[in-house]
Amino acid sequence: MDIVAIMEALAEQGITVLLKADAEQMAERRKPWTFVAGGAPLRDDILVRTDAASVAQCLEACLPRLRELGFTIPE
Repeated sequence: MDIVAIMEALAEQGITVLLKADAEQMAERRKPWTFVAGGAPLRDDILVRTDAASVAQCLEACLPRLRELGFTIPE
């Protein structure tokens, strides 16, 4: 999965995407990765967000929801 292509595709559809690695959470052996997608195209100020142990887990949690909301995301 190409995370850059995914983020670009979402941005082209008006979605702002943040992917974060948190050093403090990593040091504490907690879920260090955060994925957040939001913006005007989402209804009712919806944020699609998760914290996970890996980037892959973030994408597995959030991409299906974004697809359900009608966004096109490359495979």
